[in-house]
Amino acid sequence: MTDSERIAQQQAASSPDARAPGEEKPAVNSAPGPAGAHGSEKSEKQQGDGLAHGKDGRAVEDDGDAAEVQGDLNELVKTAAERDEYLALAQRTQADFENYRKRVARESASAQTRGCILLAKEPLPALDNLDRALEAAAKDDPLLDGVRIVRSELSAALARTGIESFSPAGEAFDPSVHEAVATSEQPADGAASGTVVEVYQPGYRLGETIIRPARVVVAA
Repeated sequence: MTDSERIAQQQAASSPDARAPGEEKPAVNSAPGPAGAHGSEKSEKQQGDGLAHGKDGRAVEDDGDAAEVQGDLNELVKTAAERDEYLALAQRTQADFENYRKRVARESASAQTRGCILLAKEPLPALDNLDRALEAAAKDDPLLDGVRIVRSELSAALARTGIESFSPAGEAFDPSVHEAVATSEQPADGAASGTVVEVYQPGYRLGETIIRPARVVVAA
């Protein structure tokens, strides 16, 4: 053996990996060391964080749904309040219109009554004169029939507007519809005191409204 071969053999014998023929190589320890344990803990933490994140995500989604439902409910309540407000306004408007319509109807009827009264007062003196002419005319006067026709036509025209005459002879005196122009101390028919014994001038009325009271003589 040369010196070179002997030196190479000694170096091979002194190497840590040198082993006798047939000897197996030691098994490598695969148990996790501190670094492996730290990695496992980190993995578990990541999994836990993932679960927590999933729960938080669902919670946020549920909160969003609840907020949306609450918003819809608030909008519904607001709409119902506006509906009630508009309904009340419509009812008040309808009531105001009904009151206005009734007021206009009353005012129209009142204006019509006033117009009829003003119209009726104009021909009343002419009717009175025609009545006096009929009383004073001779029975055989040829103009008598013509006067009666004119008197009748005027009375009919007033009646068509609702105006009628009244003669309260024999009735109890009523100052609201009668005007006493004289009293009779000794009435011819023995009428009781306060009774209308003579109608000097007939009265006229439109419904319950007195256009002109009847002028009468009352028993004392």
